[in-house]
Amino acid sequence: MKQLIEKLGGIEAIGIFSICLFVVVFTASMILAFRLNKPFLKTMSELPLEDDGPKPKTPESDPL
Repeated sequence: MKQLIEKLGGIEAIGIFSICLFVVVFTASMILAFRLNKPFLKTMSELPLEDDGPKPKTPESDPL
């Protein structure tokens, strides 16, 4: 397996490109995560737990 990889030309470039791509995507995701609006995050984190709105109709709760 090692000899097969060594025979491929430009394998170093693929490795460098992969690491650079990872760093760029990771950095961008961290910047976006820290720039999110805190009140929006609080609202979204509590959304599944709120019981204020109308309940969706389910086949069990909808009599014919």
